[in-house]
Amino acid sequence: MHPQASPTAIPPHVLQRADMQDAIARHDFGAVFVLARKWAGISYSKIAEACAIKPERVGTLARGQGSIATYEKIAAISDALRIPGHMLGLSPRGWEAPSALEAVRSSGDEAVKRRDFLRVSAIGAGTALGIPSLLEEVPRGRIGSDVPAMLARRTARLRRLDDVLGGGDTSGIYLAEYKATKAILRGSSYSAATESKLLAILAEQAQQAGWAAFDAGDHVAAEHLYKESHSVSTRISDPALAGNALAFLAYQTIGSNPKAAVEVAEASCAAADGGVPATVGALLHERRAWAHAVAGNAREADEALAAAQAALASNQGRSQPDWSSWVDEQELQIMAGRCWTELRRPLRAVPLLEDALRGFDDAHARDKALYSCWLADAYLTAGEIEAAAGIADRVLNLSAGVASVRPRQRLQPILRQLASHHSVPMVSDLLEKARS
Repeated sequence: MHPQASPTAIPPHVLQRADMQDAIARHDFGAVFVLARKWAGISYSKIAEACAIKPERVGTLARGQGSIATYEKIAAISDALRIPGHMLGLSPRGWEAPSALEAVRSSGDEAVKRRDFLRVSAIGAGTALGIPSLLEEVPRGRIGSDVPAMLARRTARLRRLDDVLGGGDTSGIYLAEYKATKAILRGSSYSAATESKLLAILAEQAQQAGWAAFDAGDHVAAEHLYKESHSVSTRISDPALAGNALAFLAYQTIGSNPKAAVEVAEASCAAADGGVPATVGALLHERRAWAHAVAGNAREADEALAAAQAALASNQGRSQPDWSSWVDEQELQIMAGRCWTELRRPLRAVPLLEDALRGFDDAHARDKALYSCWLADAYLTAGEIEAAAGIADRVLNLSAGVASVRPRQRLQPILRQLASHHSVPMVSDLLEKARS
């Protein structure tokens, strides 16, 4: 089917507008709807019907409130408005013209075209939801350094899904990638150098799959994958990946055993002591700070936060691993705010969190909801009940439809504390909203 066959298709000249492309790239569907109505004459009622979204929800999004972050809805919008898959980070949609599909393929990773073993397809739910294709077949015979290079690029692309989606949506994708790489290792021959690169990718994929499992609430699977990653990283003597595997284990252990989490977090920094990229060092130290904060160790948490800042400042423009490239000043500021919230220092926590969240895009709904929970908690500690309730209400809006268990888990104790202030109208409304 040609894109223009749909009565709600956004015309090519509108899709080519800079403001439309920017809105699509940010997954700001409210802005997409506004622009579709303004420049293509597509009414909100037609958008609602075609995308299977309630009309009032379309209006709310168009006013800049809330976000859409699940594969099902993103894929539905892509199909209803005929937004090509590559613009939304999806695989080419079934309705795209053959020439358009070929253009998407040729504009992407050249290794996809060159290698026969990577077949562009979708498995299971991916067929319906447009999930980027997974490795179904592995090469037999000898492979060269181009294979781990291609897998590294592929892993980096898939990692971007975690920016806007929860682990409930991505855990199957990441686990399938990890298993496919294991199959390549079992079924092929290669040089020692190529083997080491493949194992590094495997360790990286195990961490990503473990993180998604953790985000989806499957702690058993997450722990297994983190330990697998640590084993592989140690085997190839990769201190950055080995340290990060331990940091993941510490992060997961914090809720049940803060003391043990501190020990593992300290070990993670020791494992990567010296010689690791700046963003890796910053990441390990900030997670060490978090473990100490939850354990109530203020001095140690402060020292770890300072070490994270010093590590990040040592970057000096050098290349960083893709898996740690997201660690920046904003991330460290948010972590500092989280730590001071846990240590019951709201006067230090609130300004940090408010400043960092002010520039945080709603498209990253899961993370913004989580970080906002600590801001609400800090306001509670400071006795600012209405401010805490207002932030908690924002968390409910942000986390709606996000396939992650963590925002609501983090919000529950805050709601329980607010319940003692149910006579405050804003709190009463919030509690009713949470129940419904």
